[in-house]
Amino acid sequence: MKVDILGVKIDDVNIDEALEIVYGWLQKSGKRYIVTPNPEFIMTAQKDLEFKKILNNADLSIPDGVGLKISGKVKNTVSGVDLMEKLVEKSADWGVTVGLLGGMDGVAEKSAECLLKKYPKIKISFIGSHDTLYMIPDTDLLFVAFGHPKQEYWIIKNLPKLPVKVAMGVGGAFDYISGKIPRAPRFLRNLGFEWLFRLAVQPWRIKRQISLIKYLWLTYVKLN
Repeated sequence: MKVDILGVKIDDVNIDEALEIVYGWLQKSGKRYIVTPNPEFIMTAQKDLEFKKILNNADLSIPDGVGLKISGKVKNTVSGVDLMEKLVEKSADWGVTVGLLGGMDGVAEKSAECLLKKYPKIKISFIGSHDTLYMIPDTDLLFVAFGHPKQEYWIIKNLPKLPVKVAMGVGGAFDYISGKIPRAPRFLRNLGFEWLFRLAVQPWRIKRQISLIKYLWLTYVKLN
């Protein structure tokens, strides 16, 4: 079910439902893309109407961030990092291939190594640069880590000419999967405080929290 949060359409799905949707796509022809809106995405979309259009035209728009629940319109949250790793894990059972694109300082390669250690049966490749499209192999699932909104613009521009079935923007997911940046303990994630842990680990993110404050204010105004 799609809901509207400040003009951005969100699929109110849980992670199992999201996996089922993607699995269904992989059994068919065609190309599809996934976006992971959180409050920061939604605030970017308020001033970047083309980005808003990209989000709203996505085949799947997961509710990434506990902040979305404040709207009262969604009951689920699905972390983009969690969905990516679950898709990688399932890819072995599904018989599909996975590609990692983007990141900095070899983080895509390191992520591929970490995922292979964890899930030895997966078929995974990494592509370190978005400037070498010809190097992208036939891939069922392509995870693109350029940060928003750059990764979403890149997907929209290039997906039609890539040998890829499903593309998903994953922001800083490679940093967490590779172990470059520690992730919040699960109990903090379950409590909805992963954002606070990230802020403690990466103090420079304080500038990005301004978007969250603006989002909370706009949401409050809409609700009242």
